[in-house]
Amino acid sequence: MTTTENTVNVVRGTATSAEPDVTPAVLIERAKAMVPALVARQAETEQRTYYAEDTHQAFRDAGFYRVTVPKRYGGYEFGFDTFLQIAMTLTRACASTGWMYCLGAAHSLFAGSMFGGKAQAEIFSGGDFIAPLVNAPYGTARRAEDGGWILDGVWRYCSGAPYATHLIGNTMIAGDDADTSAPPRRLLFIAPRDQWEMLDDWGGQLGLKGSGSHSIRIAGGRIPEHFGIEVNFEEISVTEGTPGRELHEHPQYGGAPASSMALEGAHIAVGMCQGALEAYTELMFSRTTILPPFGPRAEDPDFQLWYGKASGMIDAAETLVLAASRRWHELAGEPVGAFTAEEDLRIAITCREGTELAWRAVDEILQPTAGSPAVREGTRLERVWRDLSTGRTHASSAVLLTTVANRGYAQLKLAGARR
Repeated sequence: MTTTENTVNVVRGTATSAEPDVTPAVLIERAKAMVPALVARQAETEQRTYYAEDTHQAFRDAGFYRVTVPKRYGGYEFGFDTFLQIAMTLTRACASTGWMYCLGAAHSLFAGSMFGGKAQAEIFSGGDFIAPLVNAPYGTARRAEDGGWILDGVWRYCSGAPYATHLIGNTMIAGDDADTSAPPRRLLFIAPRDQWEMLDDWGGQLGLKGSGSHSIRIAGGRIPEHFGIEVNFEEISVTEGTPGRELHEHPQYGGAPASSMALEGAHIAVGMCQGALEAYTELMFSRTTILPPFGPRAEDPDFQLWYGKASGMIDAAETLVLAASRRWHELAGEPVGAFTAEEDLRIAITCREGTELAWRAVDEILQPTAGSPAVREGTRLERVWRDLSTGRTHASSAVLLTTVANRGYAQLKLAGARR
């Protein structure tokens, strides 16, 4: 066994089921212990287009796929903030790995919040839970004779697909009995792994080549009626409660999903930028200045200035997203109705600002001052910059949080001010 494998497997065998005495701090330390090996395997992960089977097994043994799975189904039911800390730590080591882990495993929170008890008992029966969530409506759904749903289509950008147990998707409802004059109806659904196939179509992007964001095809897939919810994803509201709030002890299963997903993206972005800063720190000691007396960059006033500025920006970004996470939990813990649409959007745009601040530290300071040799293909800083650039093209970060979220928040806030 190689040194890399030993490091990845350092926590193997510690959590094959929900451990009664484990704490959130223990899981976070397990993630930190994996960082060196994940850094070393970045190129391999990109080439494969997803993280390795033994890394997946190490995550399973560490309990990373059960962080927000409800207790009644064998999970830890830890706070979403614990999950986000783990995701940020893994992303700091390898952006592809952290992205794939986060956007696959995060959605036990969503499933545990939005689906009814009958569905949850089946969804979580396997213990570990990994489910990409695609909120764009692809494909179609039609009623089956038994009242269930028949799904057809291809769902793109399914991060986490290689090891996924389920897919959470959105689609349009079709049928001969549909009223053509009525607005199209949408279905939010969850489909088990045996109802779909993953396509081999990921890896050709600029960055996040190893994020396992493959497409998923469903051809005549069948799910029971209780695995579907007729709702427009963007109109989901928690102001009147959720099935999960009634089912589970932890109030986080009543939290708003839009802002929880913004939190995912923000923690990923900050983790990426922390990785970039680590790479730049190494250069501060290993590289010299280009002007006399050609000393280490760590002793040069200009590099100290750039390093201090970028460090402060990334630290400030982390402070913002951690505060947003705390606010999310506070609102989820208040009586039903407190987590309004305005609060949901407020957290989401706070996440956007934190993400933007961290990105600017890399794009405006670290990447240009690192020097051309530091951004050759295969270097850590070059890879992080590619990954960040690709992550910024995500529709949520690039479009929704910069347009729809801004307008919606302004409208709600101004309406309140008018009253």
